[in-house]
Amino acid sequence: MNERMKLDEAASASAWAGEQGEALRHVRQPLPHDSGAKHVQGSAQYIDDIREPEGTLHVAIGQSPKARGRLLSLDVSAVRAVPGVVAVLTAADIPGKNDVSPAFGDDPLFVENEIGFLGQAVFAVVATTRDVARRAVKLAVMEIEAETPSITVEDALARGETVLPDYAFGRGDAKAAIAAAPHRIEGQFRVGGQEHFYLEGQVALAVPGEDGDIHVYSSTQHPSEVQHVVARVLDIPDAYVVCETRRMGGGFGGKESQATQWAVTAALASRVTGRPCKLRLDRDDDFILTGKRHDFRCDWSVGIDGEGRIQGYSVELLARCGYSADLSGGVVDRAMFHADNAYWMPAVHVGSKRLKTNTVSNTAFRGFGGPQGMLAIEHVMDQIAWATGRDPLDVRYANFYRPDGNLTPFGMEVEEIETLHGLVQTLERTSDYRARRAEIAEFNASSPIMKRGLALTPVKFGISFTLTHLNQAGALVHVYQDGSVHLNHGGTEMGQGLYIKVAQVVAEEFGIAMERVRITATTTAKVPNTSPTAASSGSDLNGMAARIAAGAIKRRMIAHAAQSYDVPEEQIQFRDDRVFIGNESISFTELARKCIQSRVALSEAGHYATPKITWDRASATGRPFFYFAYGAACSEVIVDTLTGENRLLRADILHDVGKSLNPAIDIGQIEGGFVQGMGWLTTEELVFNSEGRLLTHAPSTYKIPVASDVPADFNVALYPNANREETVYRSKAVGEPPIMLANSVFCALADAVHSLDPSKPVPLHAPATPEALLRACEALRGRPMG
Repeated sequence: MNERMKLDEAASASAWAGEQGEALRHVRQPLPHDSGAKHVQGSAQYIDDIREPEGTLHVAIGQSPKARGRLLSLDVSAVRAVPGVVAVLTAADIPGKNDVSPAFGDDPLFVENEIGFLGQAVFAVVATTRDVARRAVKLAVMEIEAETPSITVEDALARGETVLPDYAFGRGDAKAAIAAAPHRIEGQFRVGGQEHFYLEGQVALAVPGEDGDIHVYSSTQHPSEVQHVVARVLDIPDAYVVCETRRMGGGFGGKESQATQWAVTAALASRVTGRPCKLRLDRDDDFILTGKRHDFRCDWSVGIDGEGRIQGYSVELLARCGYSADLSGGVVDRAMFHADNAYWMPAVHVGSKRLKTNTVSNTAFRGFGGPQGMLAIEHVMDQIAWATGRDPLDVRYANFYRPDGNLTPFGMEVEEIETLHGLVQTLERTSDYRARRAEIAEFNASSPIMKRGLALTPVKFGISFTLTHLNQAGALVHVYQDGSVHLNHGGTEMGQGLYIKVAQVVAEEFGIAMERVRITATTTAKVPNTSPTAASSGSDLNGMAARIAAGAIKRRMIAHAAQSYDVPEEQIQFRDDRVFIGNESISFTELARKCIQSRVALSEAGHYATPKITWDRASATGRPFFYFAYGAACSEVIVDTLTGENRLLRADILHDVGKSLNPAIDIGQIEGGFVQGMGWLTTEELVFNSEGRLLTHAPSTYKIPVASDVPADFNVALYPNANREETVYRSKAVGEPPIMLANSVFCALADAVHSLDPSKPVPLHAPATPEALLRACEALRGRPMG
């Protein structure tokens, strides 16, 4: 770690100290990812690596060539005639409901009549090889009565089409407060979408069993939903379906609801043919058939005083949702929840529309709407700074939540104001923000073409599912007679390190070595009715459920030892693979054997439900989040104002993860999240043409960040803090908040462009691609591009 990013040594030490002086052997230690070596060696098994059962068939999707209209007829006779084709599946072959939606019943497995987007699944081919299936789908003949599709926010507004009703909340009379303020600014800001681009694409393998049972291996963040929807489509009980997921090669939200359709298709093919069936989308089809991060148009107005303090704020978040609701309800709600980020607004209105377009249905993406809402208010902060001539960081400080202004627009109290202020002030110091500000101003004054920019932006992100019932988890723990431990829980591993963190918790509880805890694949046959691994809550929920399960077994073992040795329970300790009973000690294995011989149960299903969650959406009251996670990033960029080309020169990050369960894993998540967020805001651009065809549909046309985009000067530190809430070992979630640290990169790019003419605001939207930056530069030079 860079020397300037090191925090006070004593404070850092206290951050990783055990609770109440407790010495911890595994928890809070920087242990490697449990599959790290296998990832490097290429030996980690993903679904496409599973040895295919004898007679496995392969499935390919037949797609609509039009984005909107009615399917008048479908002729698949030429498809059926292809040698090797075993079956062609259409809506008529579905025994249950033709619906793979997570909630609203508006997402068919196969088109029956109405076509919603270009590429929508109309049928599927089941063949002896993947190549035969992919070639055969092209022979279908469709007669479609096409209509002009809605592609943009403006198209949907003109037609008045939405996937869900409008929603709003706020406080006071924002319109009046803005009108009465000494200064008023308003504008329109666009935030682009993002392709998940997981390394492992969508894939599923379905294997039929006895009496209608089916076992589905799915690359999904939500095995319980796959189980439920497979049962719904096949018209069988949930108990007949097992969904199993050992690991995913990335998910990022794209496999929360949208892995389901491919698992269901494979399961239907297996039901119809009676054979194992596998479906793997290639990258182009994956781009076309799966949803993205929602893109937004944000219409905003703000009233401020002479110091740039907000008096009133109003924003309308217009989300382009695609053709069905999918998870747009929760995504757009969370964008609204984070429309304030870290800032107090005395009077505020946050409104939203969930607009229907004839594009693939947008879905969850890391941050789940939070990044879009948060970026909009950071854009407004910069606009205020430009209008008042103040340093953007000082404008942010002036508007931070404070003791006399600590209620969010939805009425939840911000309880850790000292964390927000302390963290940002610490980063300001350790990143040398003020000195660098002066250096950059001097550089820009003498450099007419190359311009540097600097920005320091905060993050306040709510942790919990906003759909209250999802805030629960289960875990299953077995202790065997040899002292080894079998661990299973409802969380899924997508590379983020959830499995190792939960295993650390269980090993710590029993006082045994990590290698004694066997991590097993997530399966609905062991832990039922689970929530998706999403909302940054994987460790919070599953870690606590596993600790509850292990703790229950441990208490029974202690009670047996106390009775057997006539020693008070408080004199029994588990540590270093042994159990200390008064003045004696025995191995953990020996106590396990004694318990089994005495018929003590060494298996437990633990369950955890997040406390304090009380959100009522209808009245917009309550507490949707258990707590907030905080962070801040300072980014420095350089822009070639003649081409728009740019580079991130340095990034300094300070992030609050409470008392980290695993600092190495958490720092990796922070680094990865920041770079992924930077890609979203600088290079990743989704382009649809007027017919609804996605033009940026492969790595050749869609640019994700690569190793060379990571700044050489990249400094990440964990803020010494403890979660005030009773989370597992007082840790905080880390999965999603780091995405929003990349807001500093976007704001730094705008800052660089602003130096061309400090009297003008910068007309820059996200993503800030070189083309977008060049347009903004030319606008400030007074020669806007066509």
